[in-house]
Amino acid sequence: MSSIIEIKNCTFQYPEAERTALSGLSLEIERGSFVAVLGHNGSGKSTLAKLMNGLLIPTEGQVLVNGLDTAKEANILDVRRTVGMVFQNPDNQIVANVVEDDVAFAPENLGVPSEEIRVRVDEALKAVGMYEFRMHAPHLLSGGQKQRVAIAGVIAMQPDCIVLDEPTAMLDPAGRAEIISTAHKLCREKGITVVLITHHMNECVDADRLIVMSDGHLVADGKPEAVFSQVELLRQERLTTPETTALLYALNQKGWNLPLEALHTEECAQVIASALPENLPDVLMQSEREEVLPTGAVKLEIQGLSHRYSVGTPFEKVAVENIHLSFGENQIIGLIGHTGSGKSTLIQHLNGLLKPTEGKVLLDGRDIHESKALLRQARFRVGLVFQYPEYQLFEETVFRDIAFGPKNMGLSEAEIDERVREAARFTGITEDIFERSPLELSGGQKRRVAIAGVIAMRPEILVLDEPTAGLDPQGCASILENIIEYHRHTKATVVIVTHSMEDISRIADRLVVMNRSHMAMEGVPDEIFAHASELEAMGLAVPESARLAARLRELGVPLPENIYTTERLLACILALKGGAAQ
Repeated sequence: MSSIIEIKNCTFQYPEAERTALSGLSLEIERGSFVAVLGHNGSGKSTLAKLMNGLLIPTEGQVLVNGLDTAKEANILDVRRTVGMVFQNPDNQIVANVVEDDVAFAPENLGVPSEEIRVRVDEALKAVGMYEFRMHAPHLLSGGQKQRVAIAGVIAMQPDCIVLDEPTAMLDPAGRAEIISTAHKLCREKGITVVLITHHMNECVDADRLIVMSDGHLVADGKPEAVFSQVELLRQERLTTPETTALLYALNQKGWNLPLEALHTEECAQVIASALPENLPDVLMQSEREEVLPTGAVKLEIQGLSHRYSVGTPFEKVAVENIHLSFGENQIIGLIGHTGSGKSTLIQHLNGLLKPTEGKVLLDGRDIHESKALLRQARFRVGLVFQYPEYQLFEETVFRDIAFGPKNMGLSEAEIDERVREAARFTGITEDIFERSPLELSGGQKRRVAIAGVIAMRPEILVLDEPTAGLDPQGCASILENIIEYHRHTKATVVIVTHSMEDISRIADRLVVMNRSHMAMEGVPDEIFAHASELEAMGLAVPESARLAARLRELGVPLPENIYTTERLLACILALKGGAAQ
């Protein structure tokens, strides 16, 4: 099979950067293949993607697309017609005021006939589940919905190759599955080459090839089952494996001898079930949740809250409707829901960034919109970190950015300095970057600075909108550890909006589920994840470990119902076999 992209001994260094982003990289992408690319933040993945369609030109070496040298200006139009690109942040790619116009933009510029554009736009929007939003204004969509529109815009170009740079970072589980399924369908049925850059391990399992990058070099390249079997190497590179591989590896660490190549739930369940002895006990002691649900006084309460955007216009949209919800002291609350369910709109009411169309937001029993003084107080007591941290960073240095909130609280210089350093410790920021511009930092560092800037105000309620989106697995785990440490130390209530069922199942005391602008469920994780079919109907999912446990039960393994973390599943399986291989 011929190569559609050839990267020959490429080195790339950004202007004024201290080190190269890519160093002597050589790589070929076969025509019609599906290639997944993994790597920690800063490994060079996005730089590689931009080299593939000529957005960047190598400092040294050569990139050929269909044999055309991307360094030659005369080739650029053909290169970009051949290789379509979807960026991490959809706001960088959306140009029109109406969704269908945005999707039509690229085909129009390629000279596609009007009748053909209409067909392409409709097909592309249906492929990403956004056809019903075709007449909406993109700026009124959620982050995940914008990403679908951006992907549809590239699909409508019908390129020979599509490079997807973290395309599902802001999508719900069903949306992620739909996008990945669409990419595989384009590859399989239309022969389009797909290069998928991702931090979601499960998105790689059906790829033809998996590449792992580290500091501008390739460190692994092969079939997904072969690459994921190198667990220690991946951990060294700040990555993880699919939940199935993680479980099999953990069992092997306890003395079992299981193959690590089973990447799918069915395969993994069969491997484990066949390794268990016959005549297993009918009753297994239920695992109890270690943390008791806090019962502190209500700090913040939402009463009958509704919000509509663009009231009185053709674009009027109900974002949240008739929400009743309370936030007690010393809780970690997970807010989950499909893309566009109203999560981000809801949390922007908690400190008065948005005012309810109907209903109230009460802090210590008083409506925060009752007066300017109460609203100002709410802004300091309820801290909000947005989906995209770069929108929240604007000062010249990291120190001044973190200090902005405390300074506006009227604190002394000594108090400000103390709070900045305290917030930096909580978020893992080292003092050597205090004088750097926050805009020069990596995505993970920006996220930490944005969180630190809010923590520095010592809010009683900390609200984080997708705090780990776009981060590599180690960066994700580190941010969550920082948040948990802050919660333990300060007893502050923490509200986390996320699409990661695995992450939130491990740390939340309570879950709130949003569905189509309404609050659909509320309870402890055991209660919520017991409704697997309802969650899936809402575009969500139970954690992979819960699906695996369910399949094992179908195979006759007597596991309890309340399993939704790998740690709990591992403990139960070991208990069945006496804690070690026999």
